[in-house]
Amino acid sequence: MTLTETFAEPVALPATPPTTTAPPAVVGRVEPAPWRDYLTLTKPRIMSLLVLTAVCAMVAAAGGHPGALALLALTVGGGLACGAAGAFNHVLDRDIDRVMGPRTATRPVAAGRISPRRAVLFGVALGVASFLVLTAFTNLLAAALALAGGGYYVVVYTVWLKRSTTQNIVIGGAAGAMPALSGWAAAHGQLGLGAWLLFAIVLVWTPPHFWALALLLKRQYSAADIPMLPVVKGAQATVRQVLVYTVLLLAVSLTPVLTGTFGLVYAAAAVLLGATFVWLAGRLWRRCTPAAAAIVFHYSLLYLALLFVAAAVDATVR
Repeated sequence: MTLTETFAEPVALPATPPTTTAPPAVVGRVEPAPWRDYLTLTKPRIMSLLVLTAVCAMVAAAGGHPGALALLALTVGGGLACGAAGAFNHVLDRDIDRVMGPRTATRPVAAGRISPRRAVLFGVALGVASFLVLTAFTNLLAAALALAGGGYYVVVYTVWLKRSTTQNIVIGGAAGAMPALSGWAAAHGQLGLGAWLLFAIVLVWTPPHFWALALLLKRQYSAADIPMLPVVKGAQATVRQVLVYTVLLLAVSLTPVLTGTFGLVYAAAAVLLGATFVWLAGRLWRRCTPAAAAIVFHYSLLYLALLFVAAAVDATVR
């Protein structure tokens, strides 16, 4: 296997090396930040994918016909829960954001445009609003699971795992899988086999997704002393694990077909999407370059979105 152990700067990211000098401390009163900064606190790109998984899970659980008001509440309430977790993450990670280069150093809390106190209050407000919306228009279980996912992301992953172990993503992946449970619960107020199968898919999907990104950001994670797998074990060990997990993901994604949870539409999507993912991971293993890692990372996002949409479509047409 031909492997580039030392990566160049990530594709589509600024070429300047990460700075190890924190920006000047903000003195005195922090002026009100523009609304775009508060939107940034919610991590809208991550939020959109998590909300999509929740919505598709609800549609699948409801046999393709969820209540319109409940579906809207899940979209809004789930987004608020994700946004709350994102805001707390900005506060807790502000120190490492400042040393991971321009991409993160300009984030609102790290750059001093929003004070940690305001970011925390914003996160609390979003969390409370999420719980109220989901409890009022879906059910208590869906609301509790949504907040549990955010709490797991903040406390277990951000505070504990991220800075302590190379397996941070493997264990922390449960946070990203919680919206699938919340979405399923929003349909009927209970969890079934399908909910746990979708949870397992996201759980196994998370490591190859984030490790592909970590290959691109190896220098930045190293500068921040974050023990991501490429930093500690190197690129060769990382791409091997990416391939192993994509093969495992293909197998796990077919389990709902074997159990009869989903049918032919989902099966076709799982085989096609999963085989493509394995092929891209295999190509990354054979020749590890930033471009190949970027393709795996971006495809992983498309993979999860399309697989969950296929689950929702399958439930609708069966």
